[in-house]
Amino acid sequence: MLDVYARAKNPDDPIELRDLWLGRVEHELGRHAHRPSLAERWRAATLRRQVHPSEVLTSRATVRFIKELFNWFFRDDLYGELRSDDHIILSSGSVDEQAWGLPEALKDCVRFALERDWYGYSDSCGRRPAREAVAMYENARIDGAVYTADNVALTMGGTFAISALADFILSGAPREGAPVLCGIPNYPPLVESIARRRNVELVPLPSRAGHTSLEPLIAALTPRTPLVLLQTVANPTGAAVSDADLGRLINAASPSTMIVLDECHEWLGPLGRCSQRRAATNVIRVFSASKTWSAPGLKIGWFLADAGFMADYYEYASTTFGGPPSFFYTLVEVLARMERWLITGVTEPGAAEVDEFERSYGLDRAQLSTAYDRYRTERRARQDALQTLRDASIGGLARASARVISPRCSINLAFELPGWNDSYRCFRDLLRQSRVAVFPGILTFCFSGGIVRVTTARQWHDLSSAIARLEAQLGLPRGR
Repeated sequence: MLDVYARAKNPDDPIELRDLWLGRVEHELGRHAHRPSLAERWRAATLRRQVHPSEVLTSRATVRFIKELFNWFFRDDLYGELRSDDHIILSSGSVDEQAWGLPEALKDCVRFALERDWYGYSDSCGRRPAREAVAMYENARIDGAVYTADNVALTMGGTFAISALADFILSGAPREGAPVLCGIPNYPPLVESIARRRNVELVPLPSRAGHTSLEPLIAALTPRTPLVLLQTVANPTGAAVSDADLGRLINAASPSTMIVLDECHEWLGPLGRCSQRRAATNVIRVFSASKTWSAPGLKIGWFLADAGFMADYYEYASTTFGGPPSFFYTLVEVLARMERWLITGVTEPGAAEVDEFERSYGLDRAQLSTAYDRYRTERRARQDALQTLRDASIGGLARASARVISPRCSINLAFELPGWNDSYRCFRDLLRQSRVAVFPGILTFCFSGGIVRVTTARQWHDLSSAIARLEAQLGLPRGR
């Protein structure tokens, strides 16, 4: 990374940085290169300056460069020039929805809404019964939380929510003020959406034994820090932030510093009730249905924040995008209520559970009991299957000589293979040699080393075939 910056004619040009990075990879690929002009550009580049890591971590160009490389990976390489029908793609970051799609009870909600033509205008933060259901669900997850519908905004997924929050919180403030702190690893679209509006400082967070340390983030805080972006479970490692560390971060931050928690990967692991500190007035918690319920294309999610903040956000939402899709409100409501029942130990819905729904739904106890029993069965079977697949993948990759970083949560699994110190070069070599597509760690701001990621929520015949291919190829010279 430092070498690329040192060779750039203009280190503030993210496109030049991207092309130099790709040019170095093409140069190292030799006769397997696909873009000789990029390789030649790298060979012509000379060292022009000394670069300190802090310059990279605070440069606006860094965030945009990684986002442009992220775009290139999907658009030009994986699904572009390098695409082939015999590839096994383990780089998606989402559950195979054809194998583990929405539970039938939630599909019924979509059918129900369609039959009743429920897709008209709505409240800009979402229909109140759905928001009330989310608030009750989150109160069951957070010790001492007292969320109401006034603390909830339904959104068009996690990425949209964070972009909207960045726009709402940071617009109008001078770009040159104290930077937003973004813990890394992180997801490039989220960081880029913030960097468009305010200077950003990337803060590397080390992880050990499945937990992420927040010490560097706490040390970087100042009273003028406007916002902190943190994934509570890191992508790609699956390392989780402890509630104790999170409490220390919130206590150390100024009351005017907004702390945005991306909780989208916080599942498929040993998660219990969370600390009340997550419900602090300067904390915003963002959730998406894209991972837990295999529905990235539906663009469904929510965030929770202080009621005063939410009252101001309402005006922003009504002006900027009007409101989230009303078509999915019944799905969100049923999902939140049934998840709360699972957490609180409800085994058989009774009159109280039926009364949670409006009479216009026409639900009776027998119907609700059947739907809940099916939801609970599918939900647990899905969780068990995905956990088993992840565990099996850990063992298989270890046999293939990988240094596996065992995740505490998430469907993603990060590992390093012997012989590579560059994750994008590793992706290109493995795709050519084994026809297995992995996700380069550089695309989540893992700047050094050859760490790559696979998504284990795929069908076993794909996972086992991919692992066998990797194991068969790892003994071959890299140039073959």
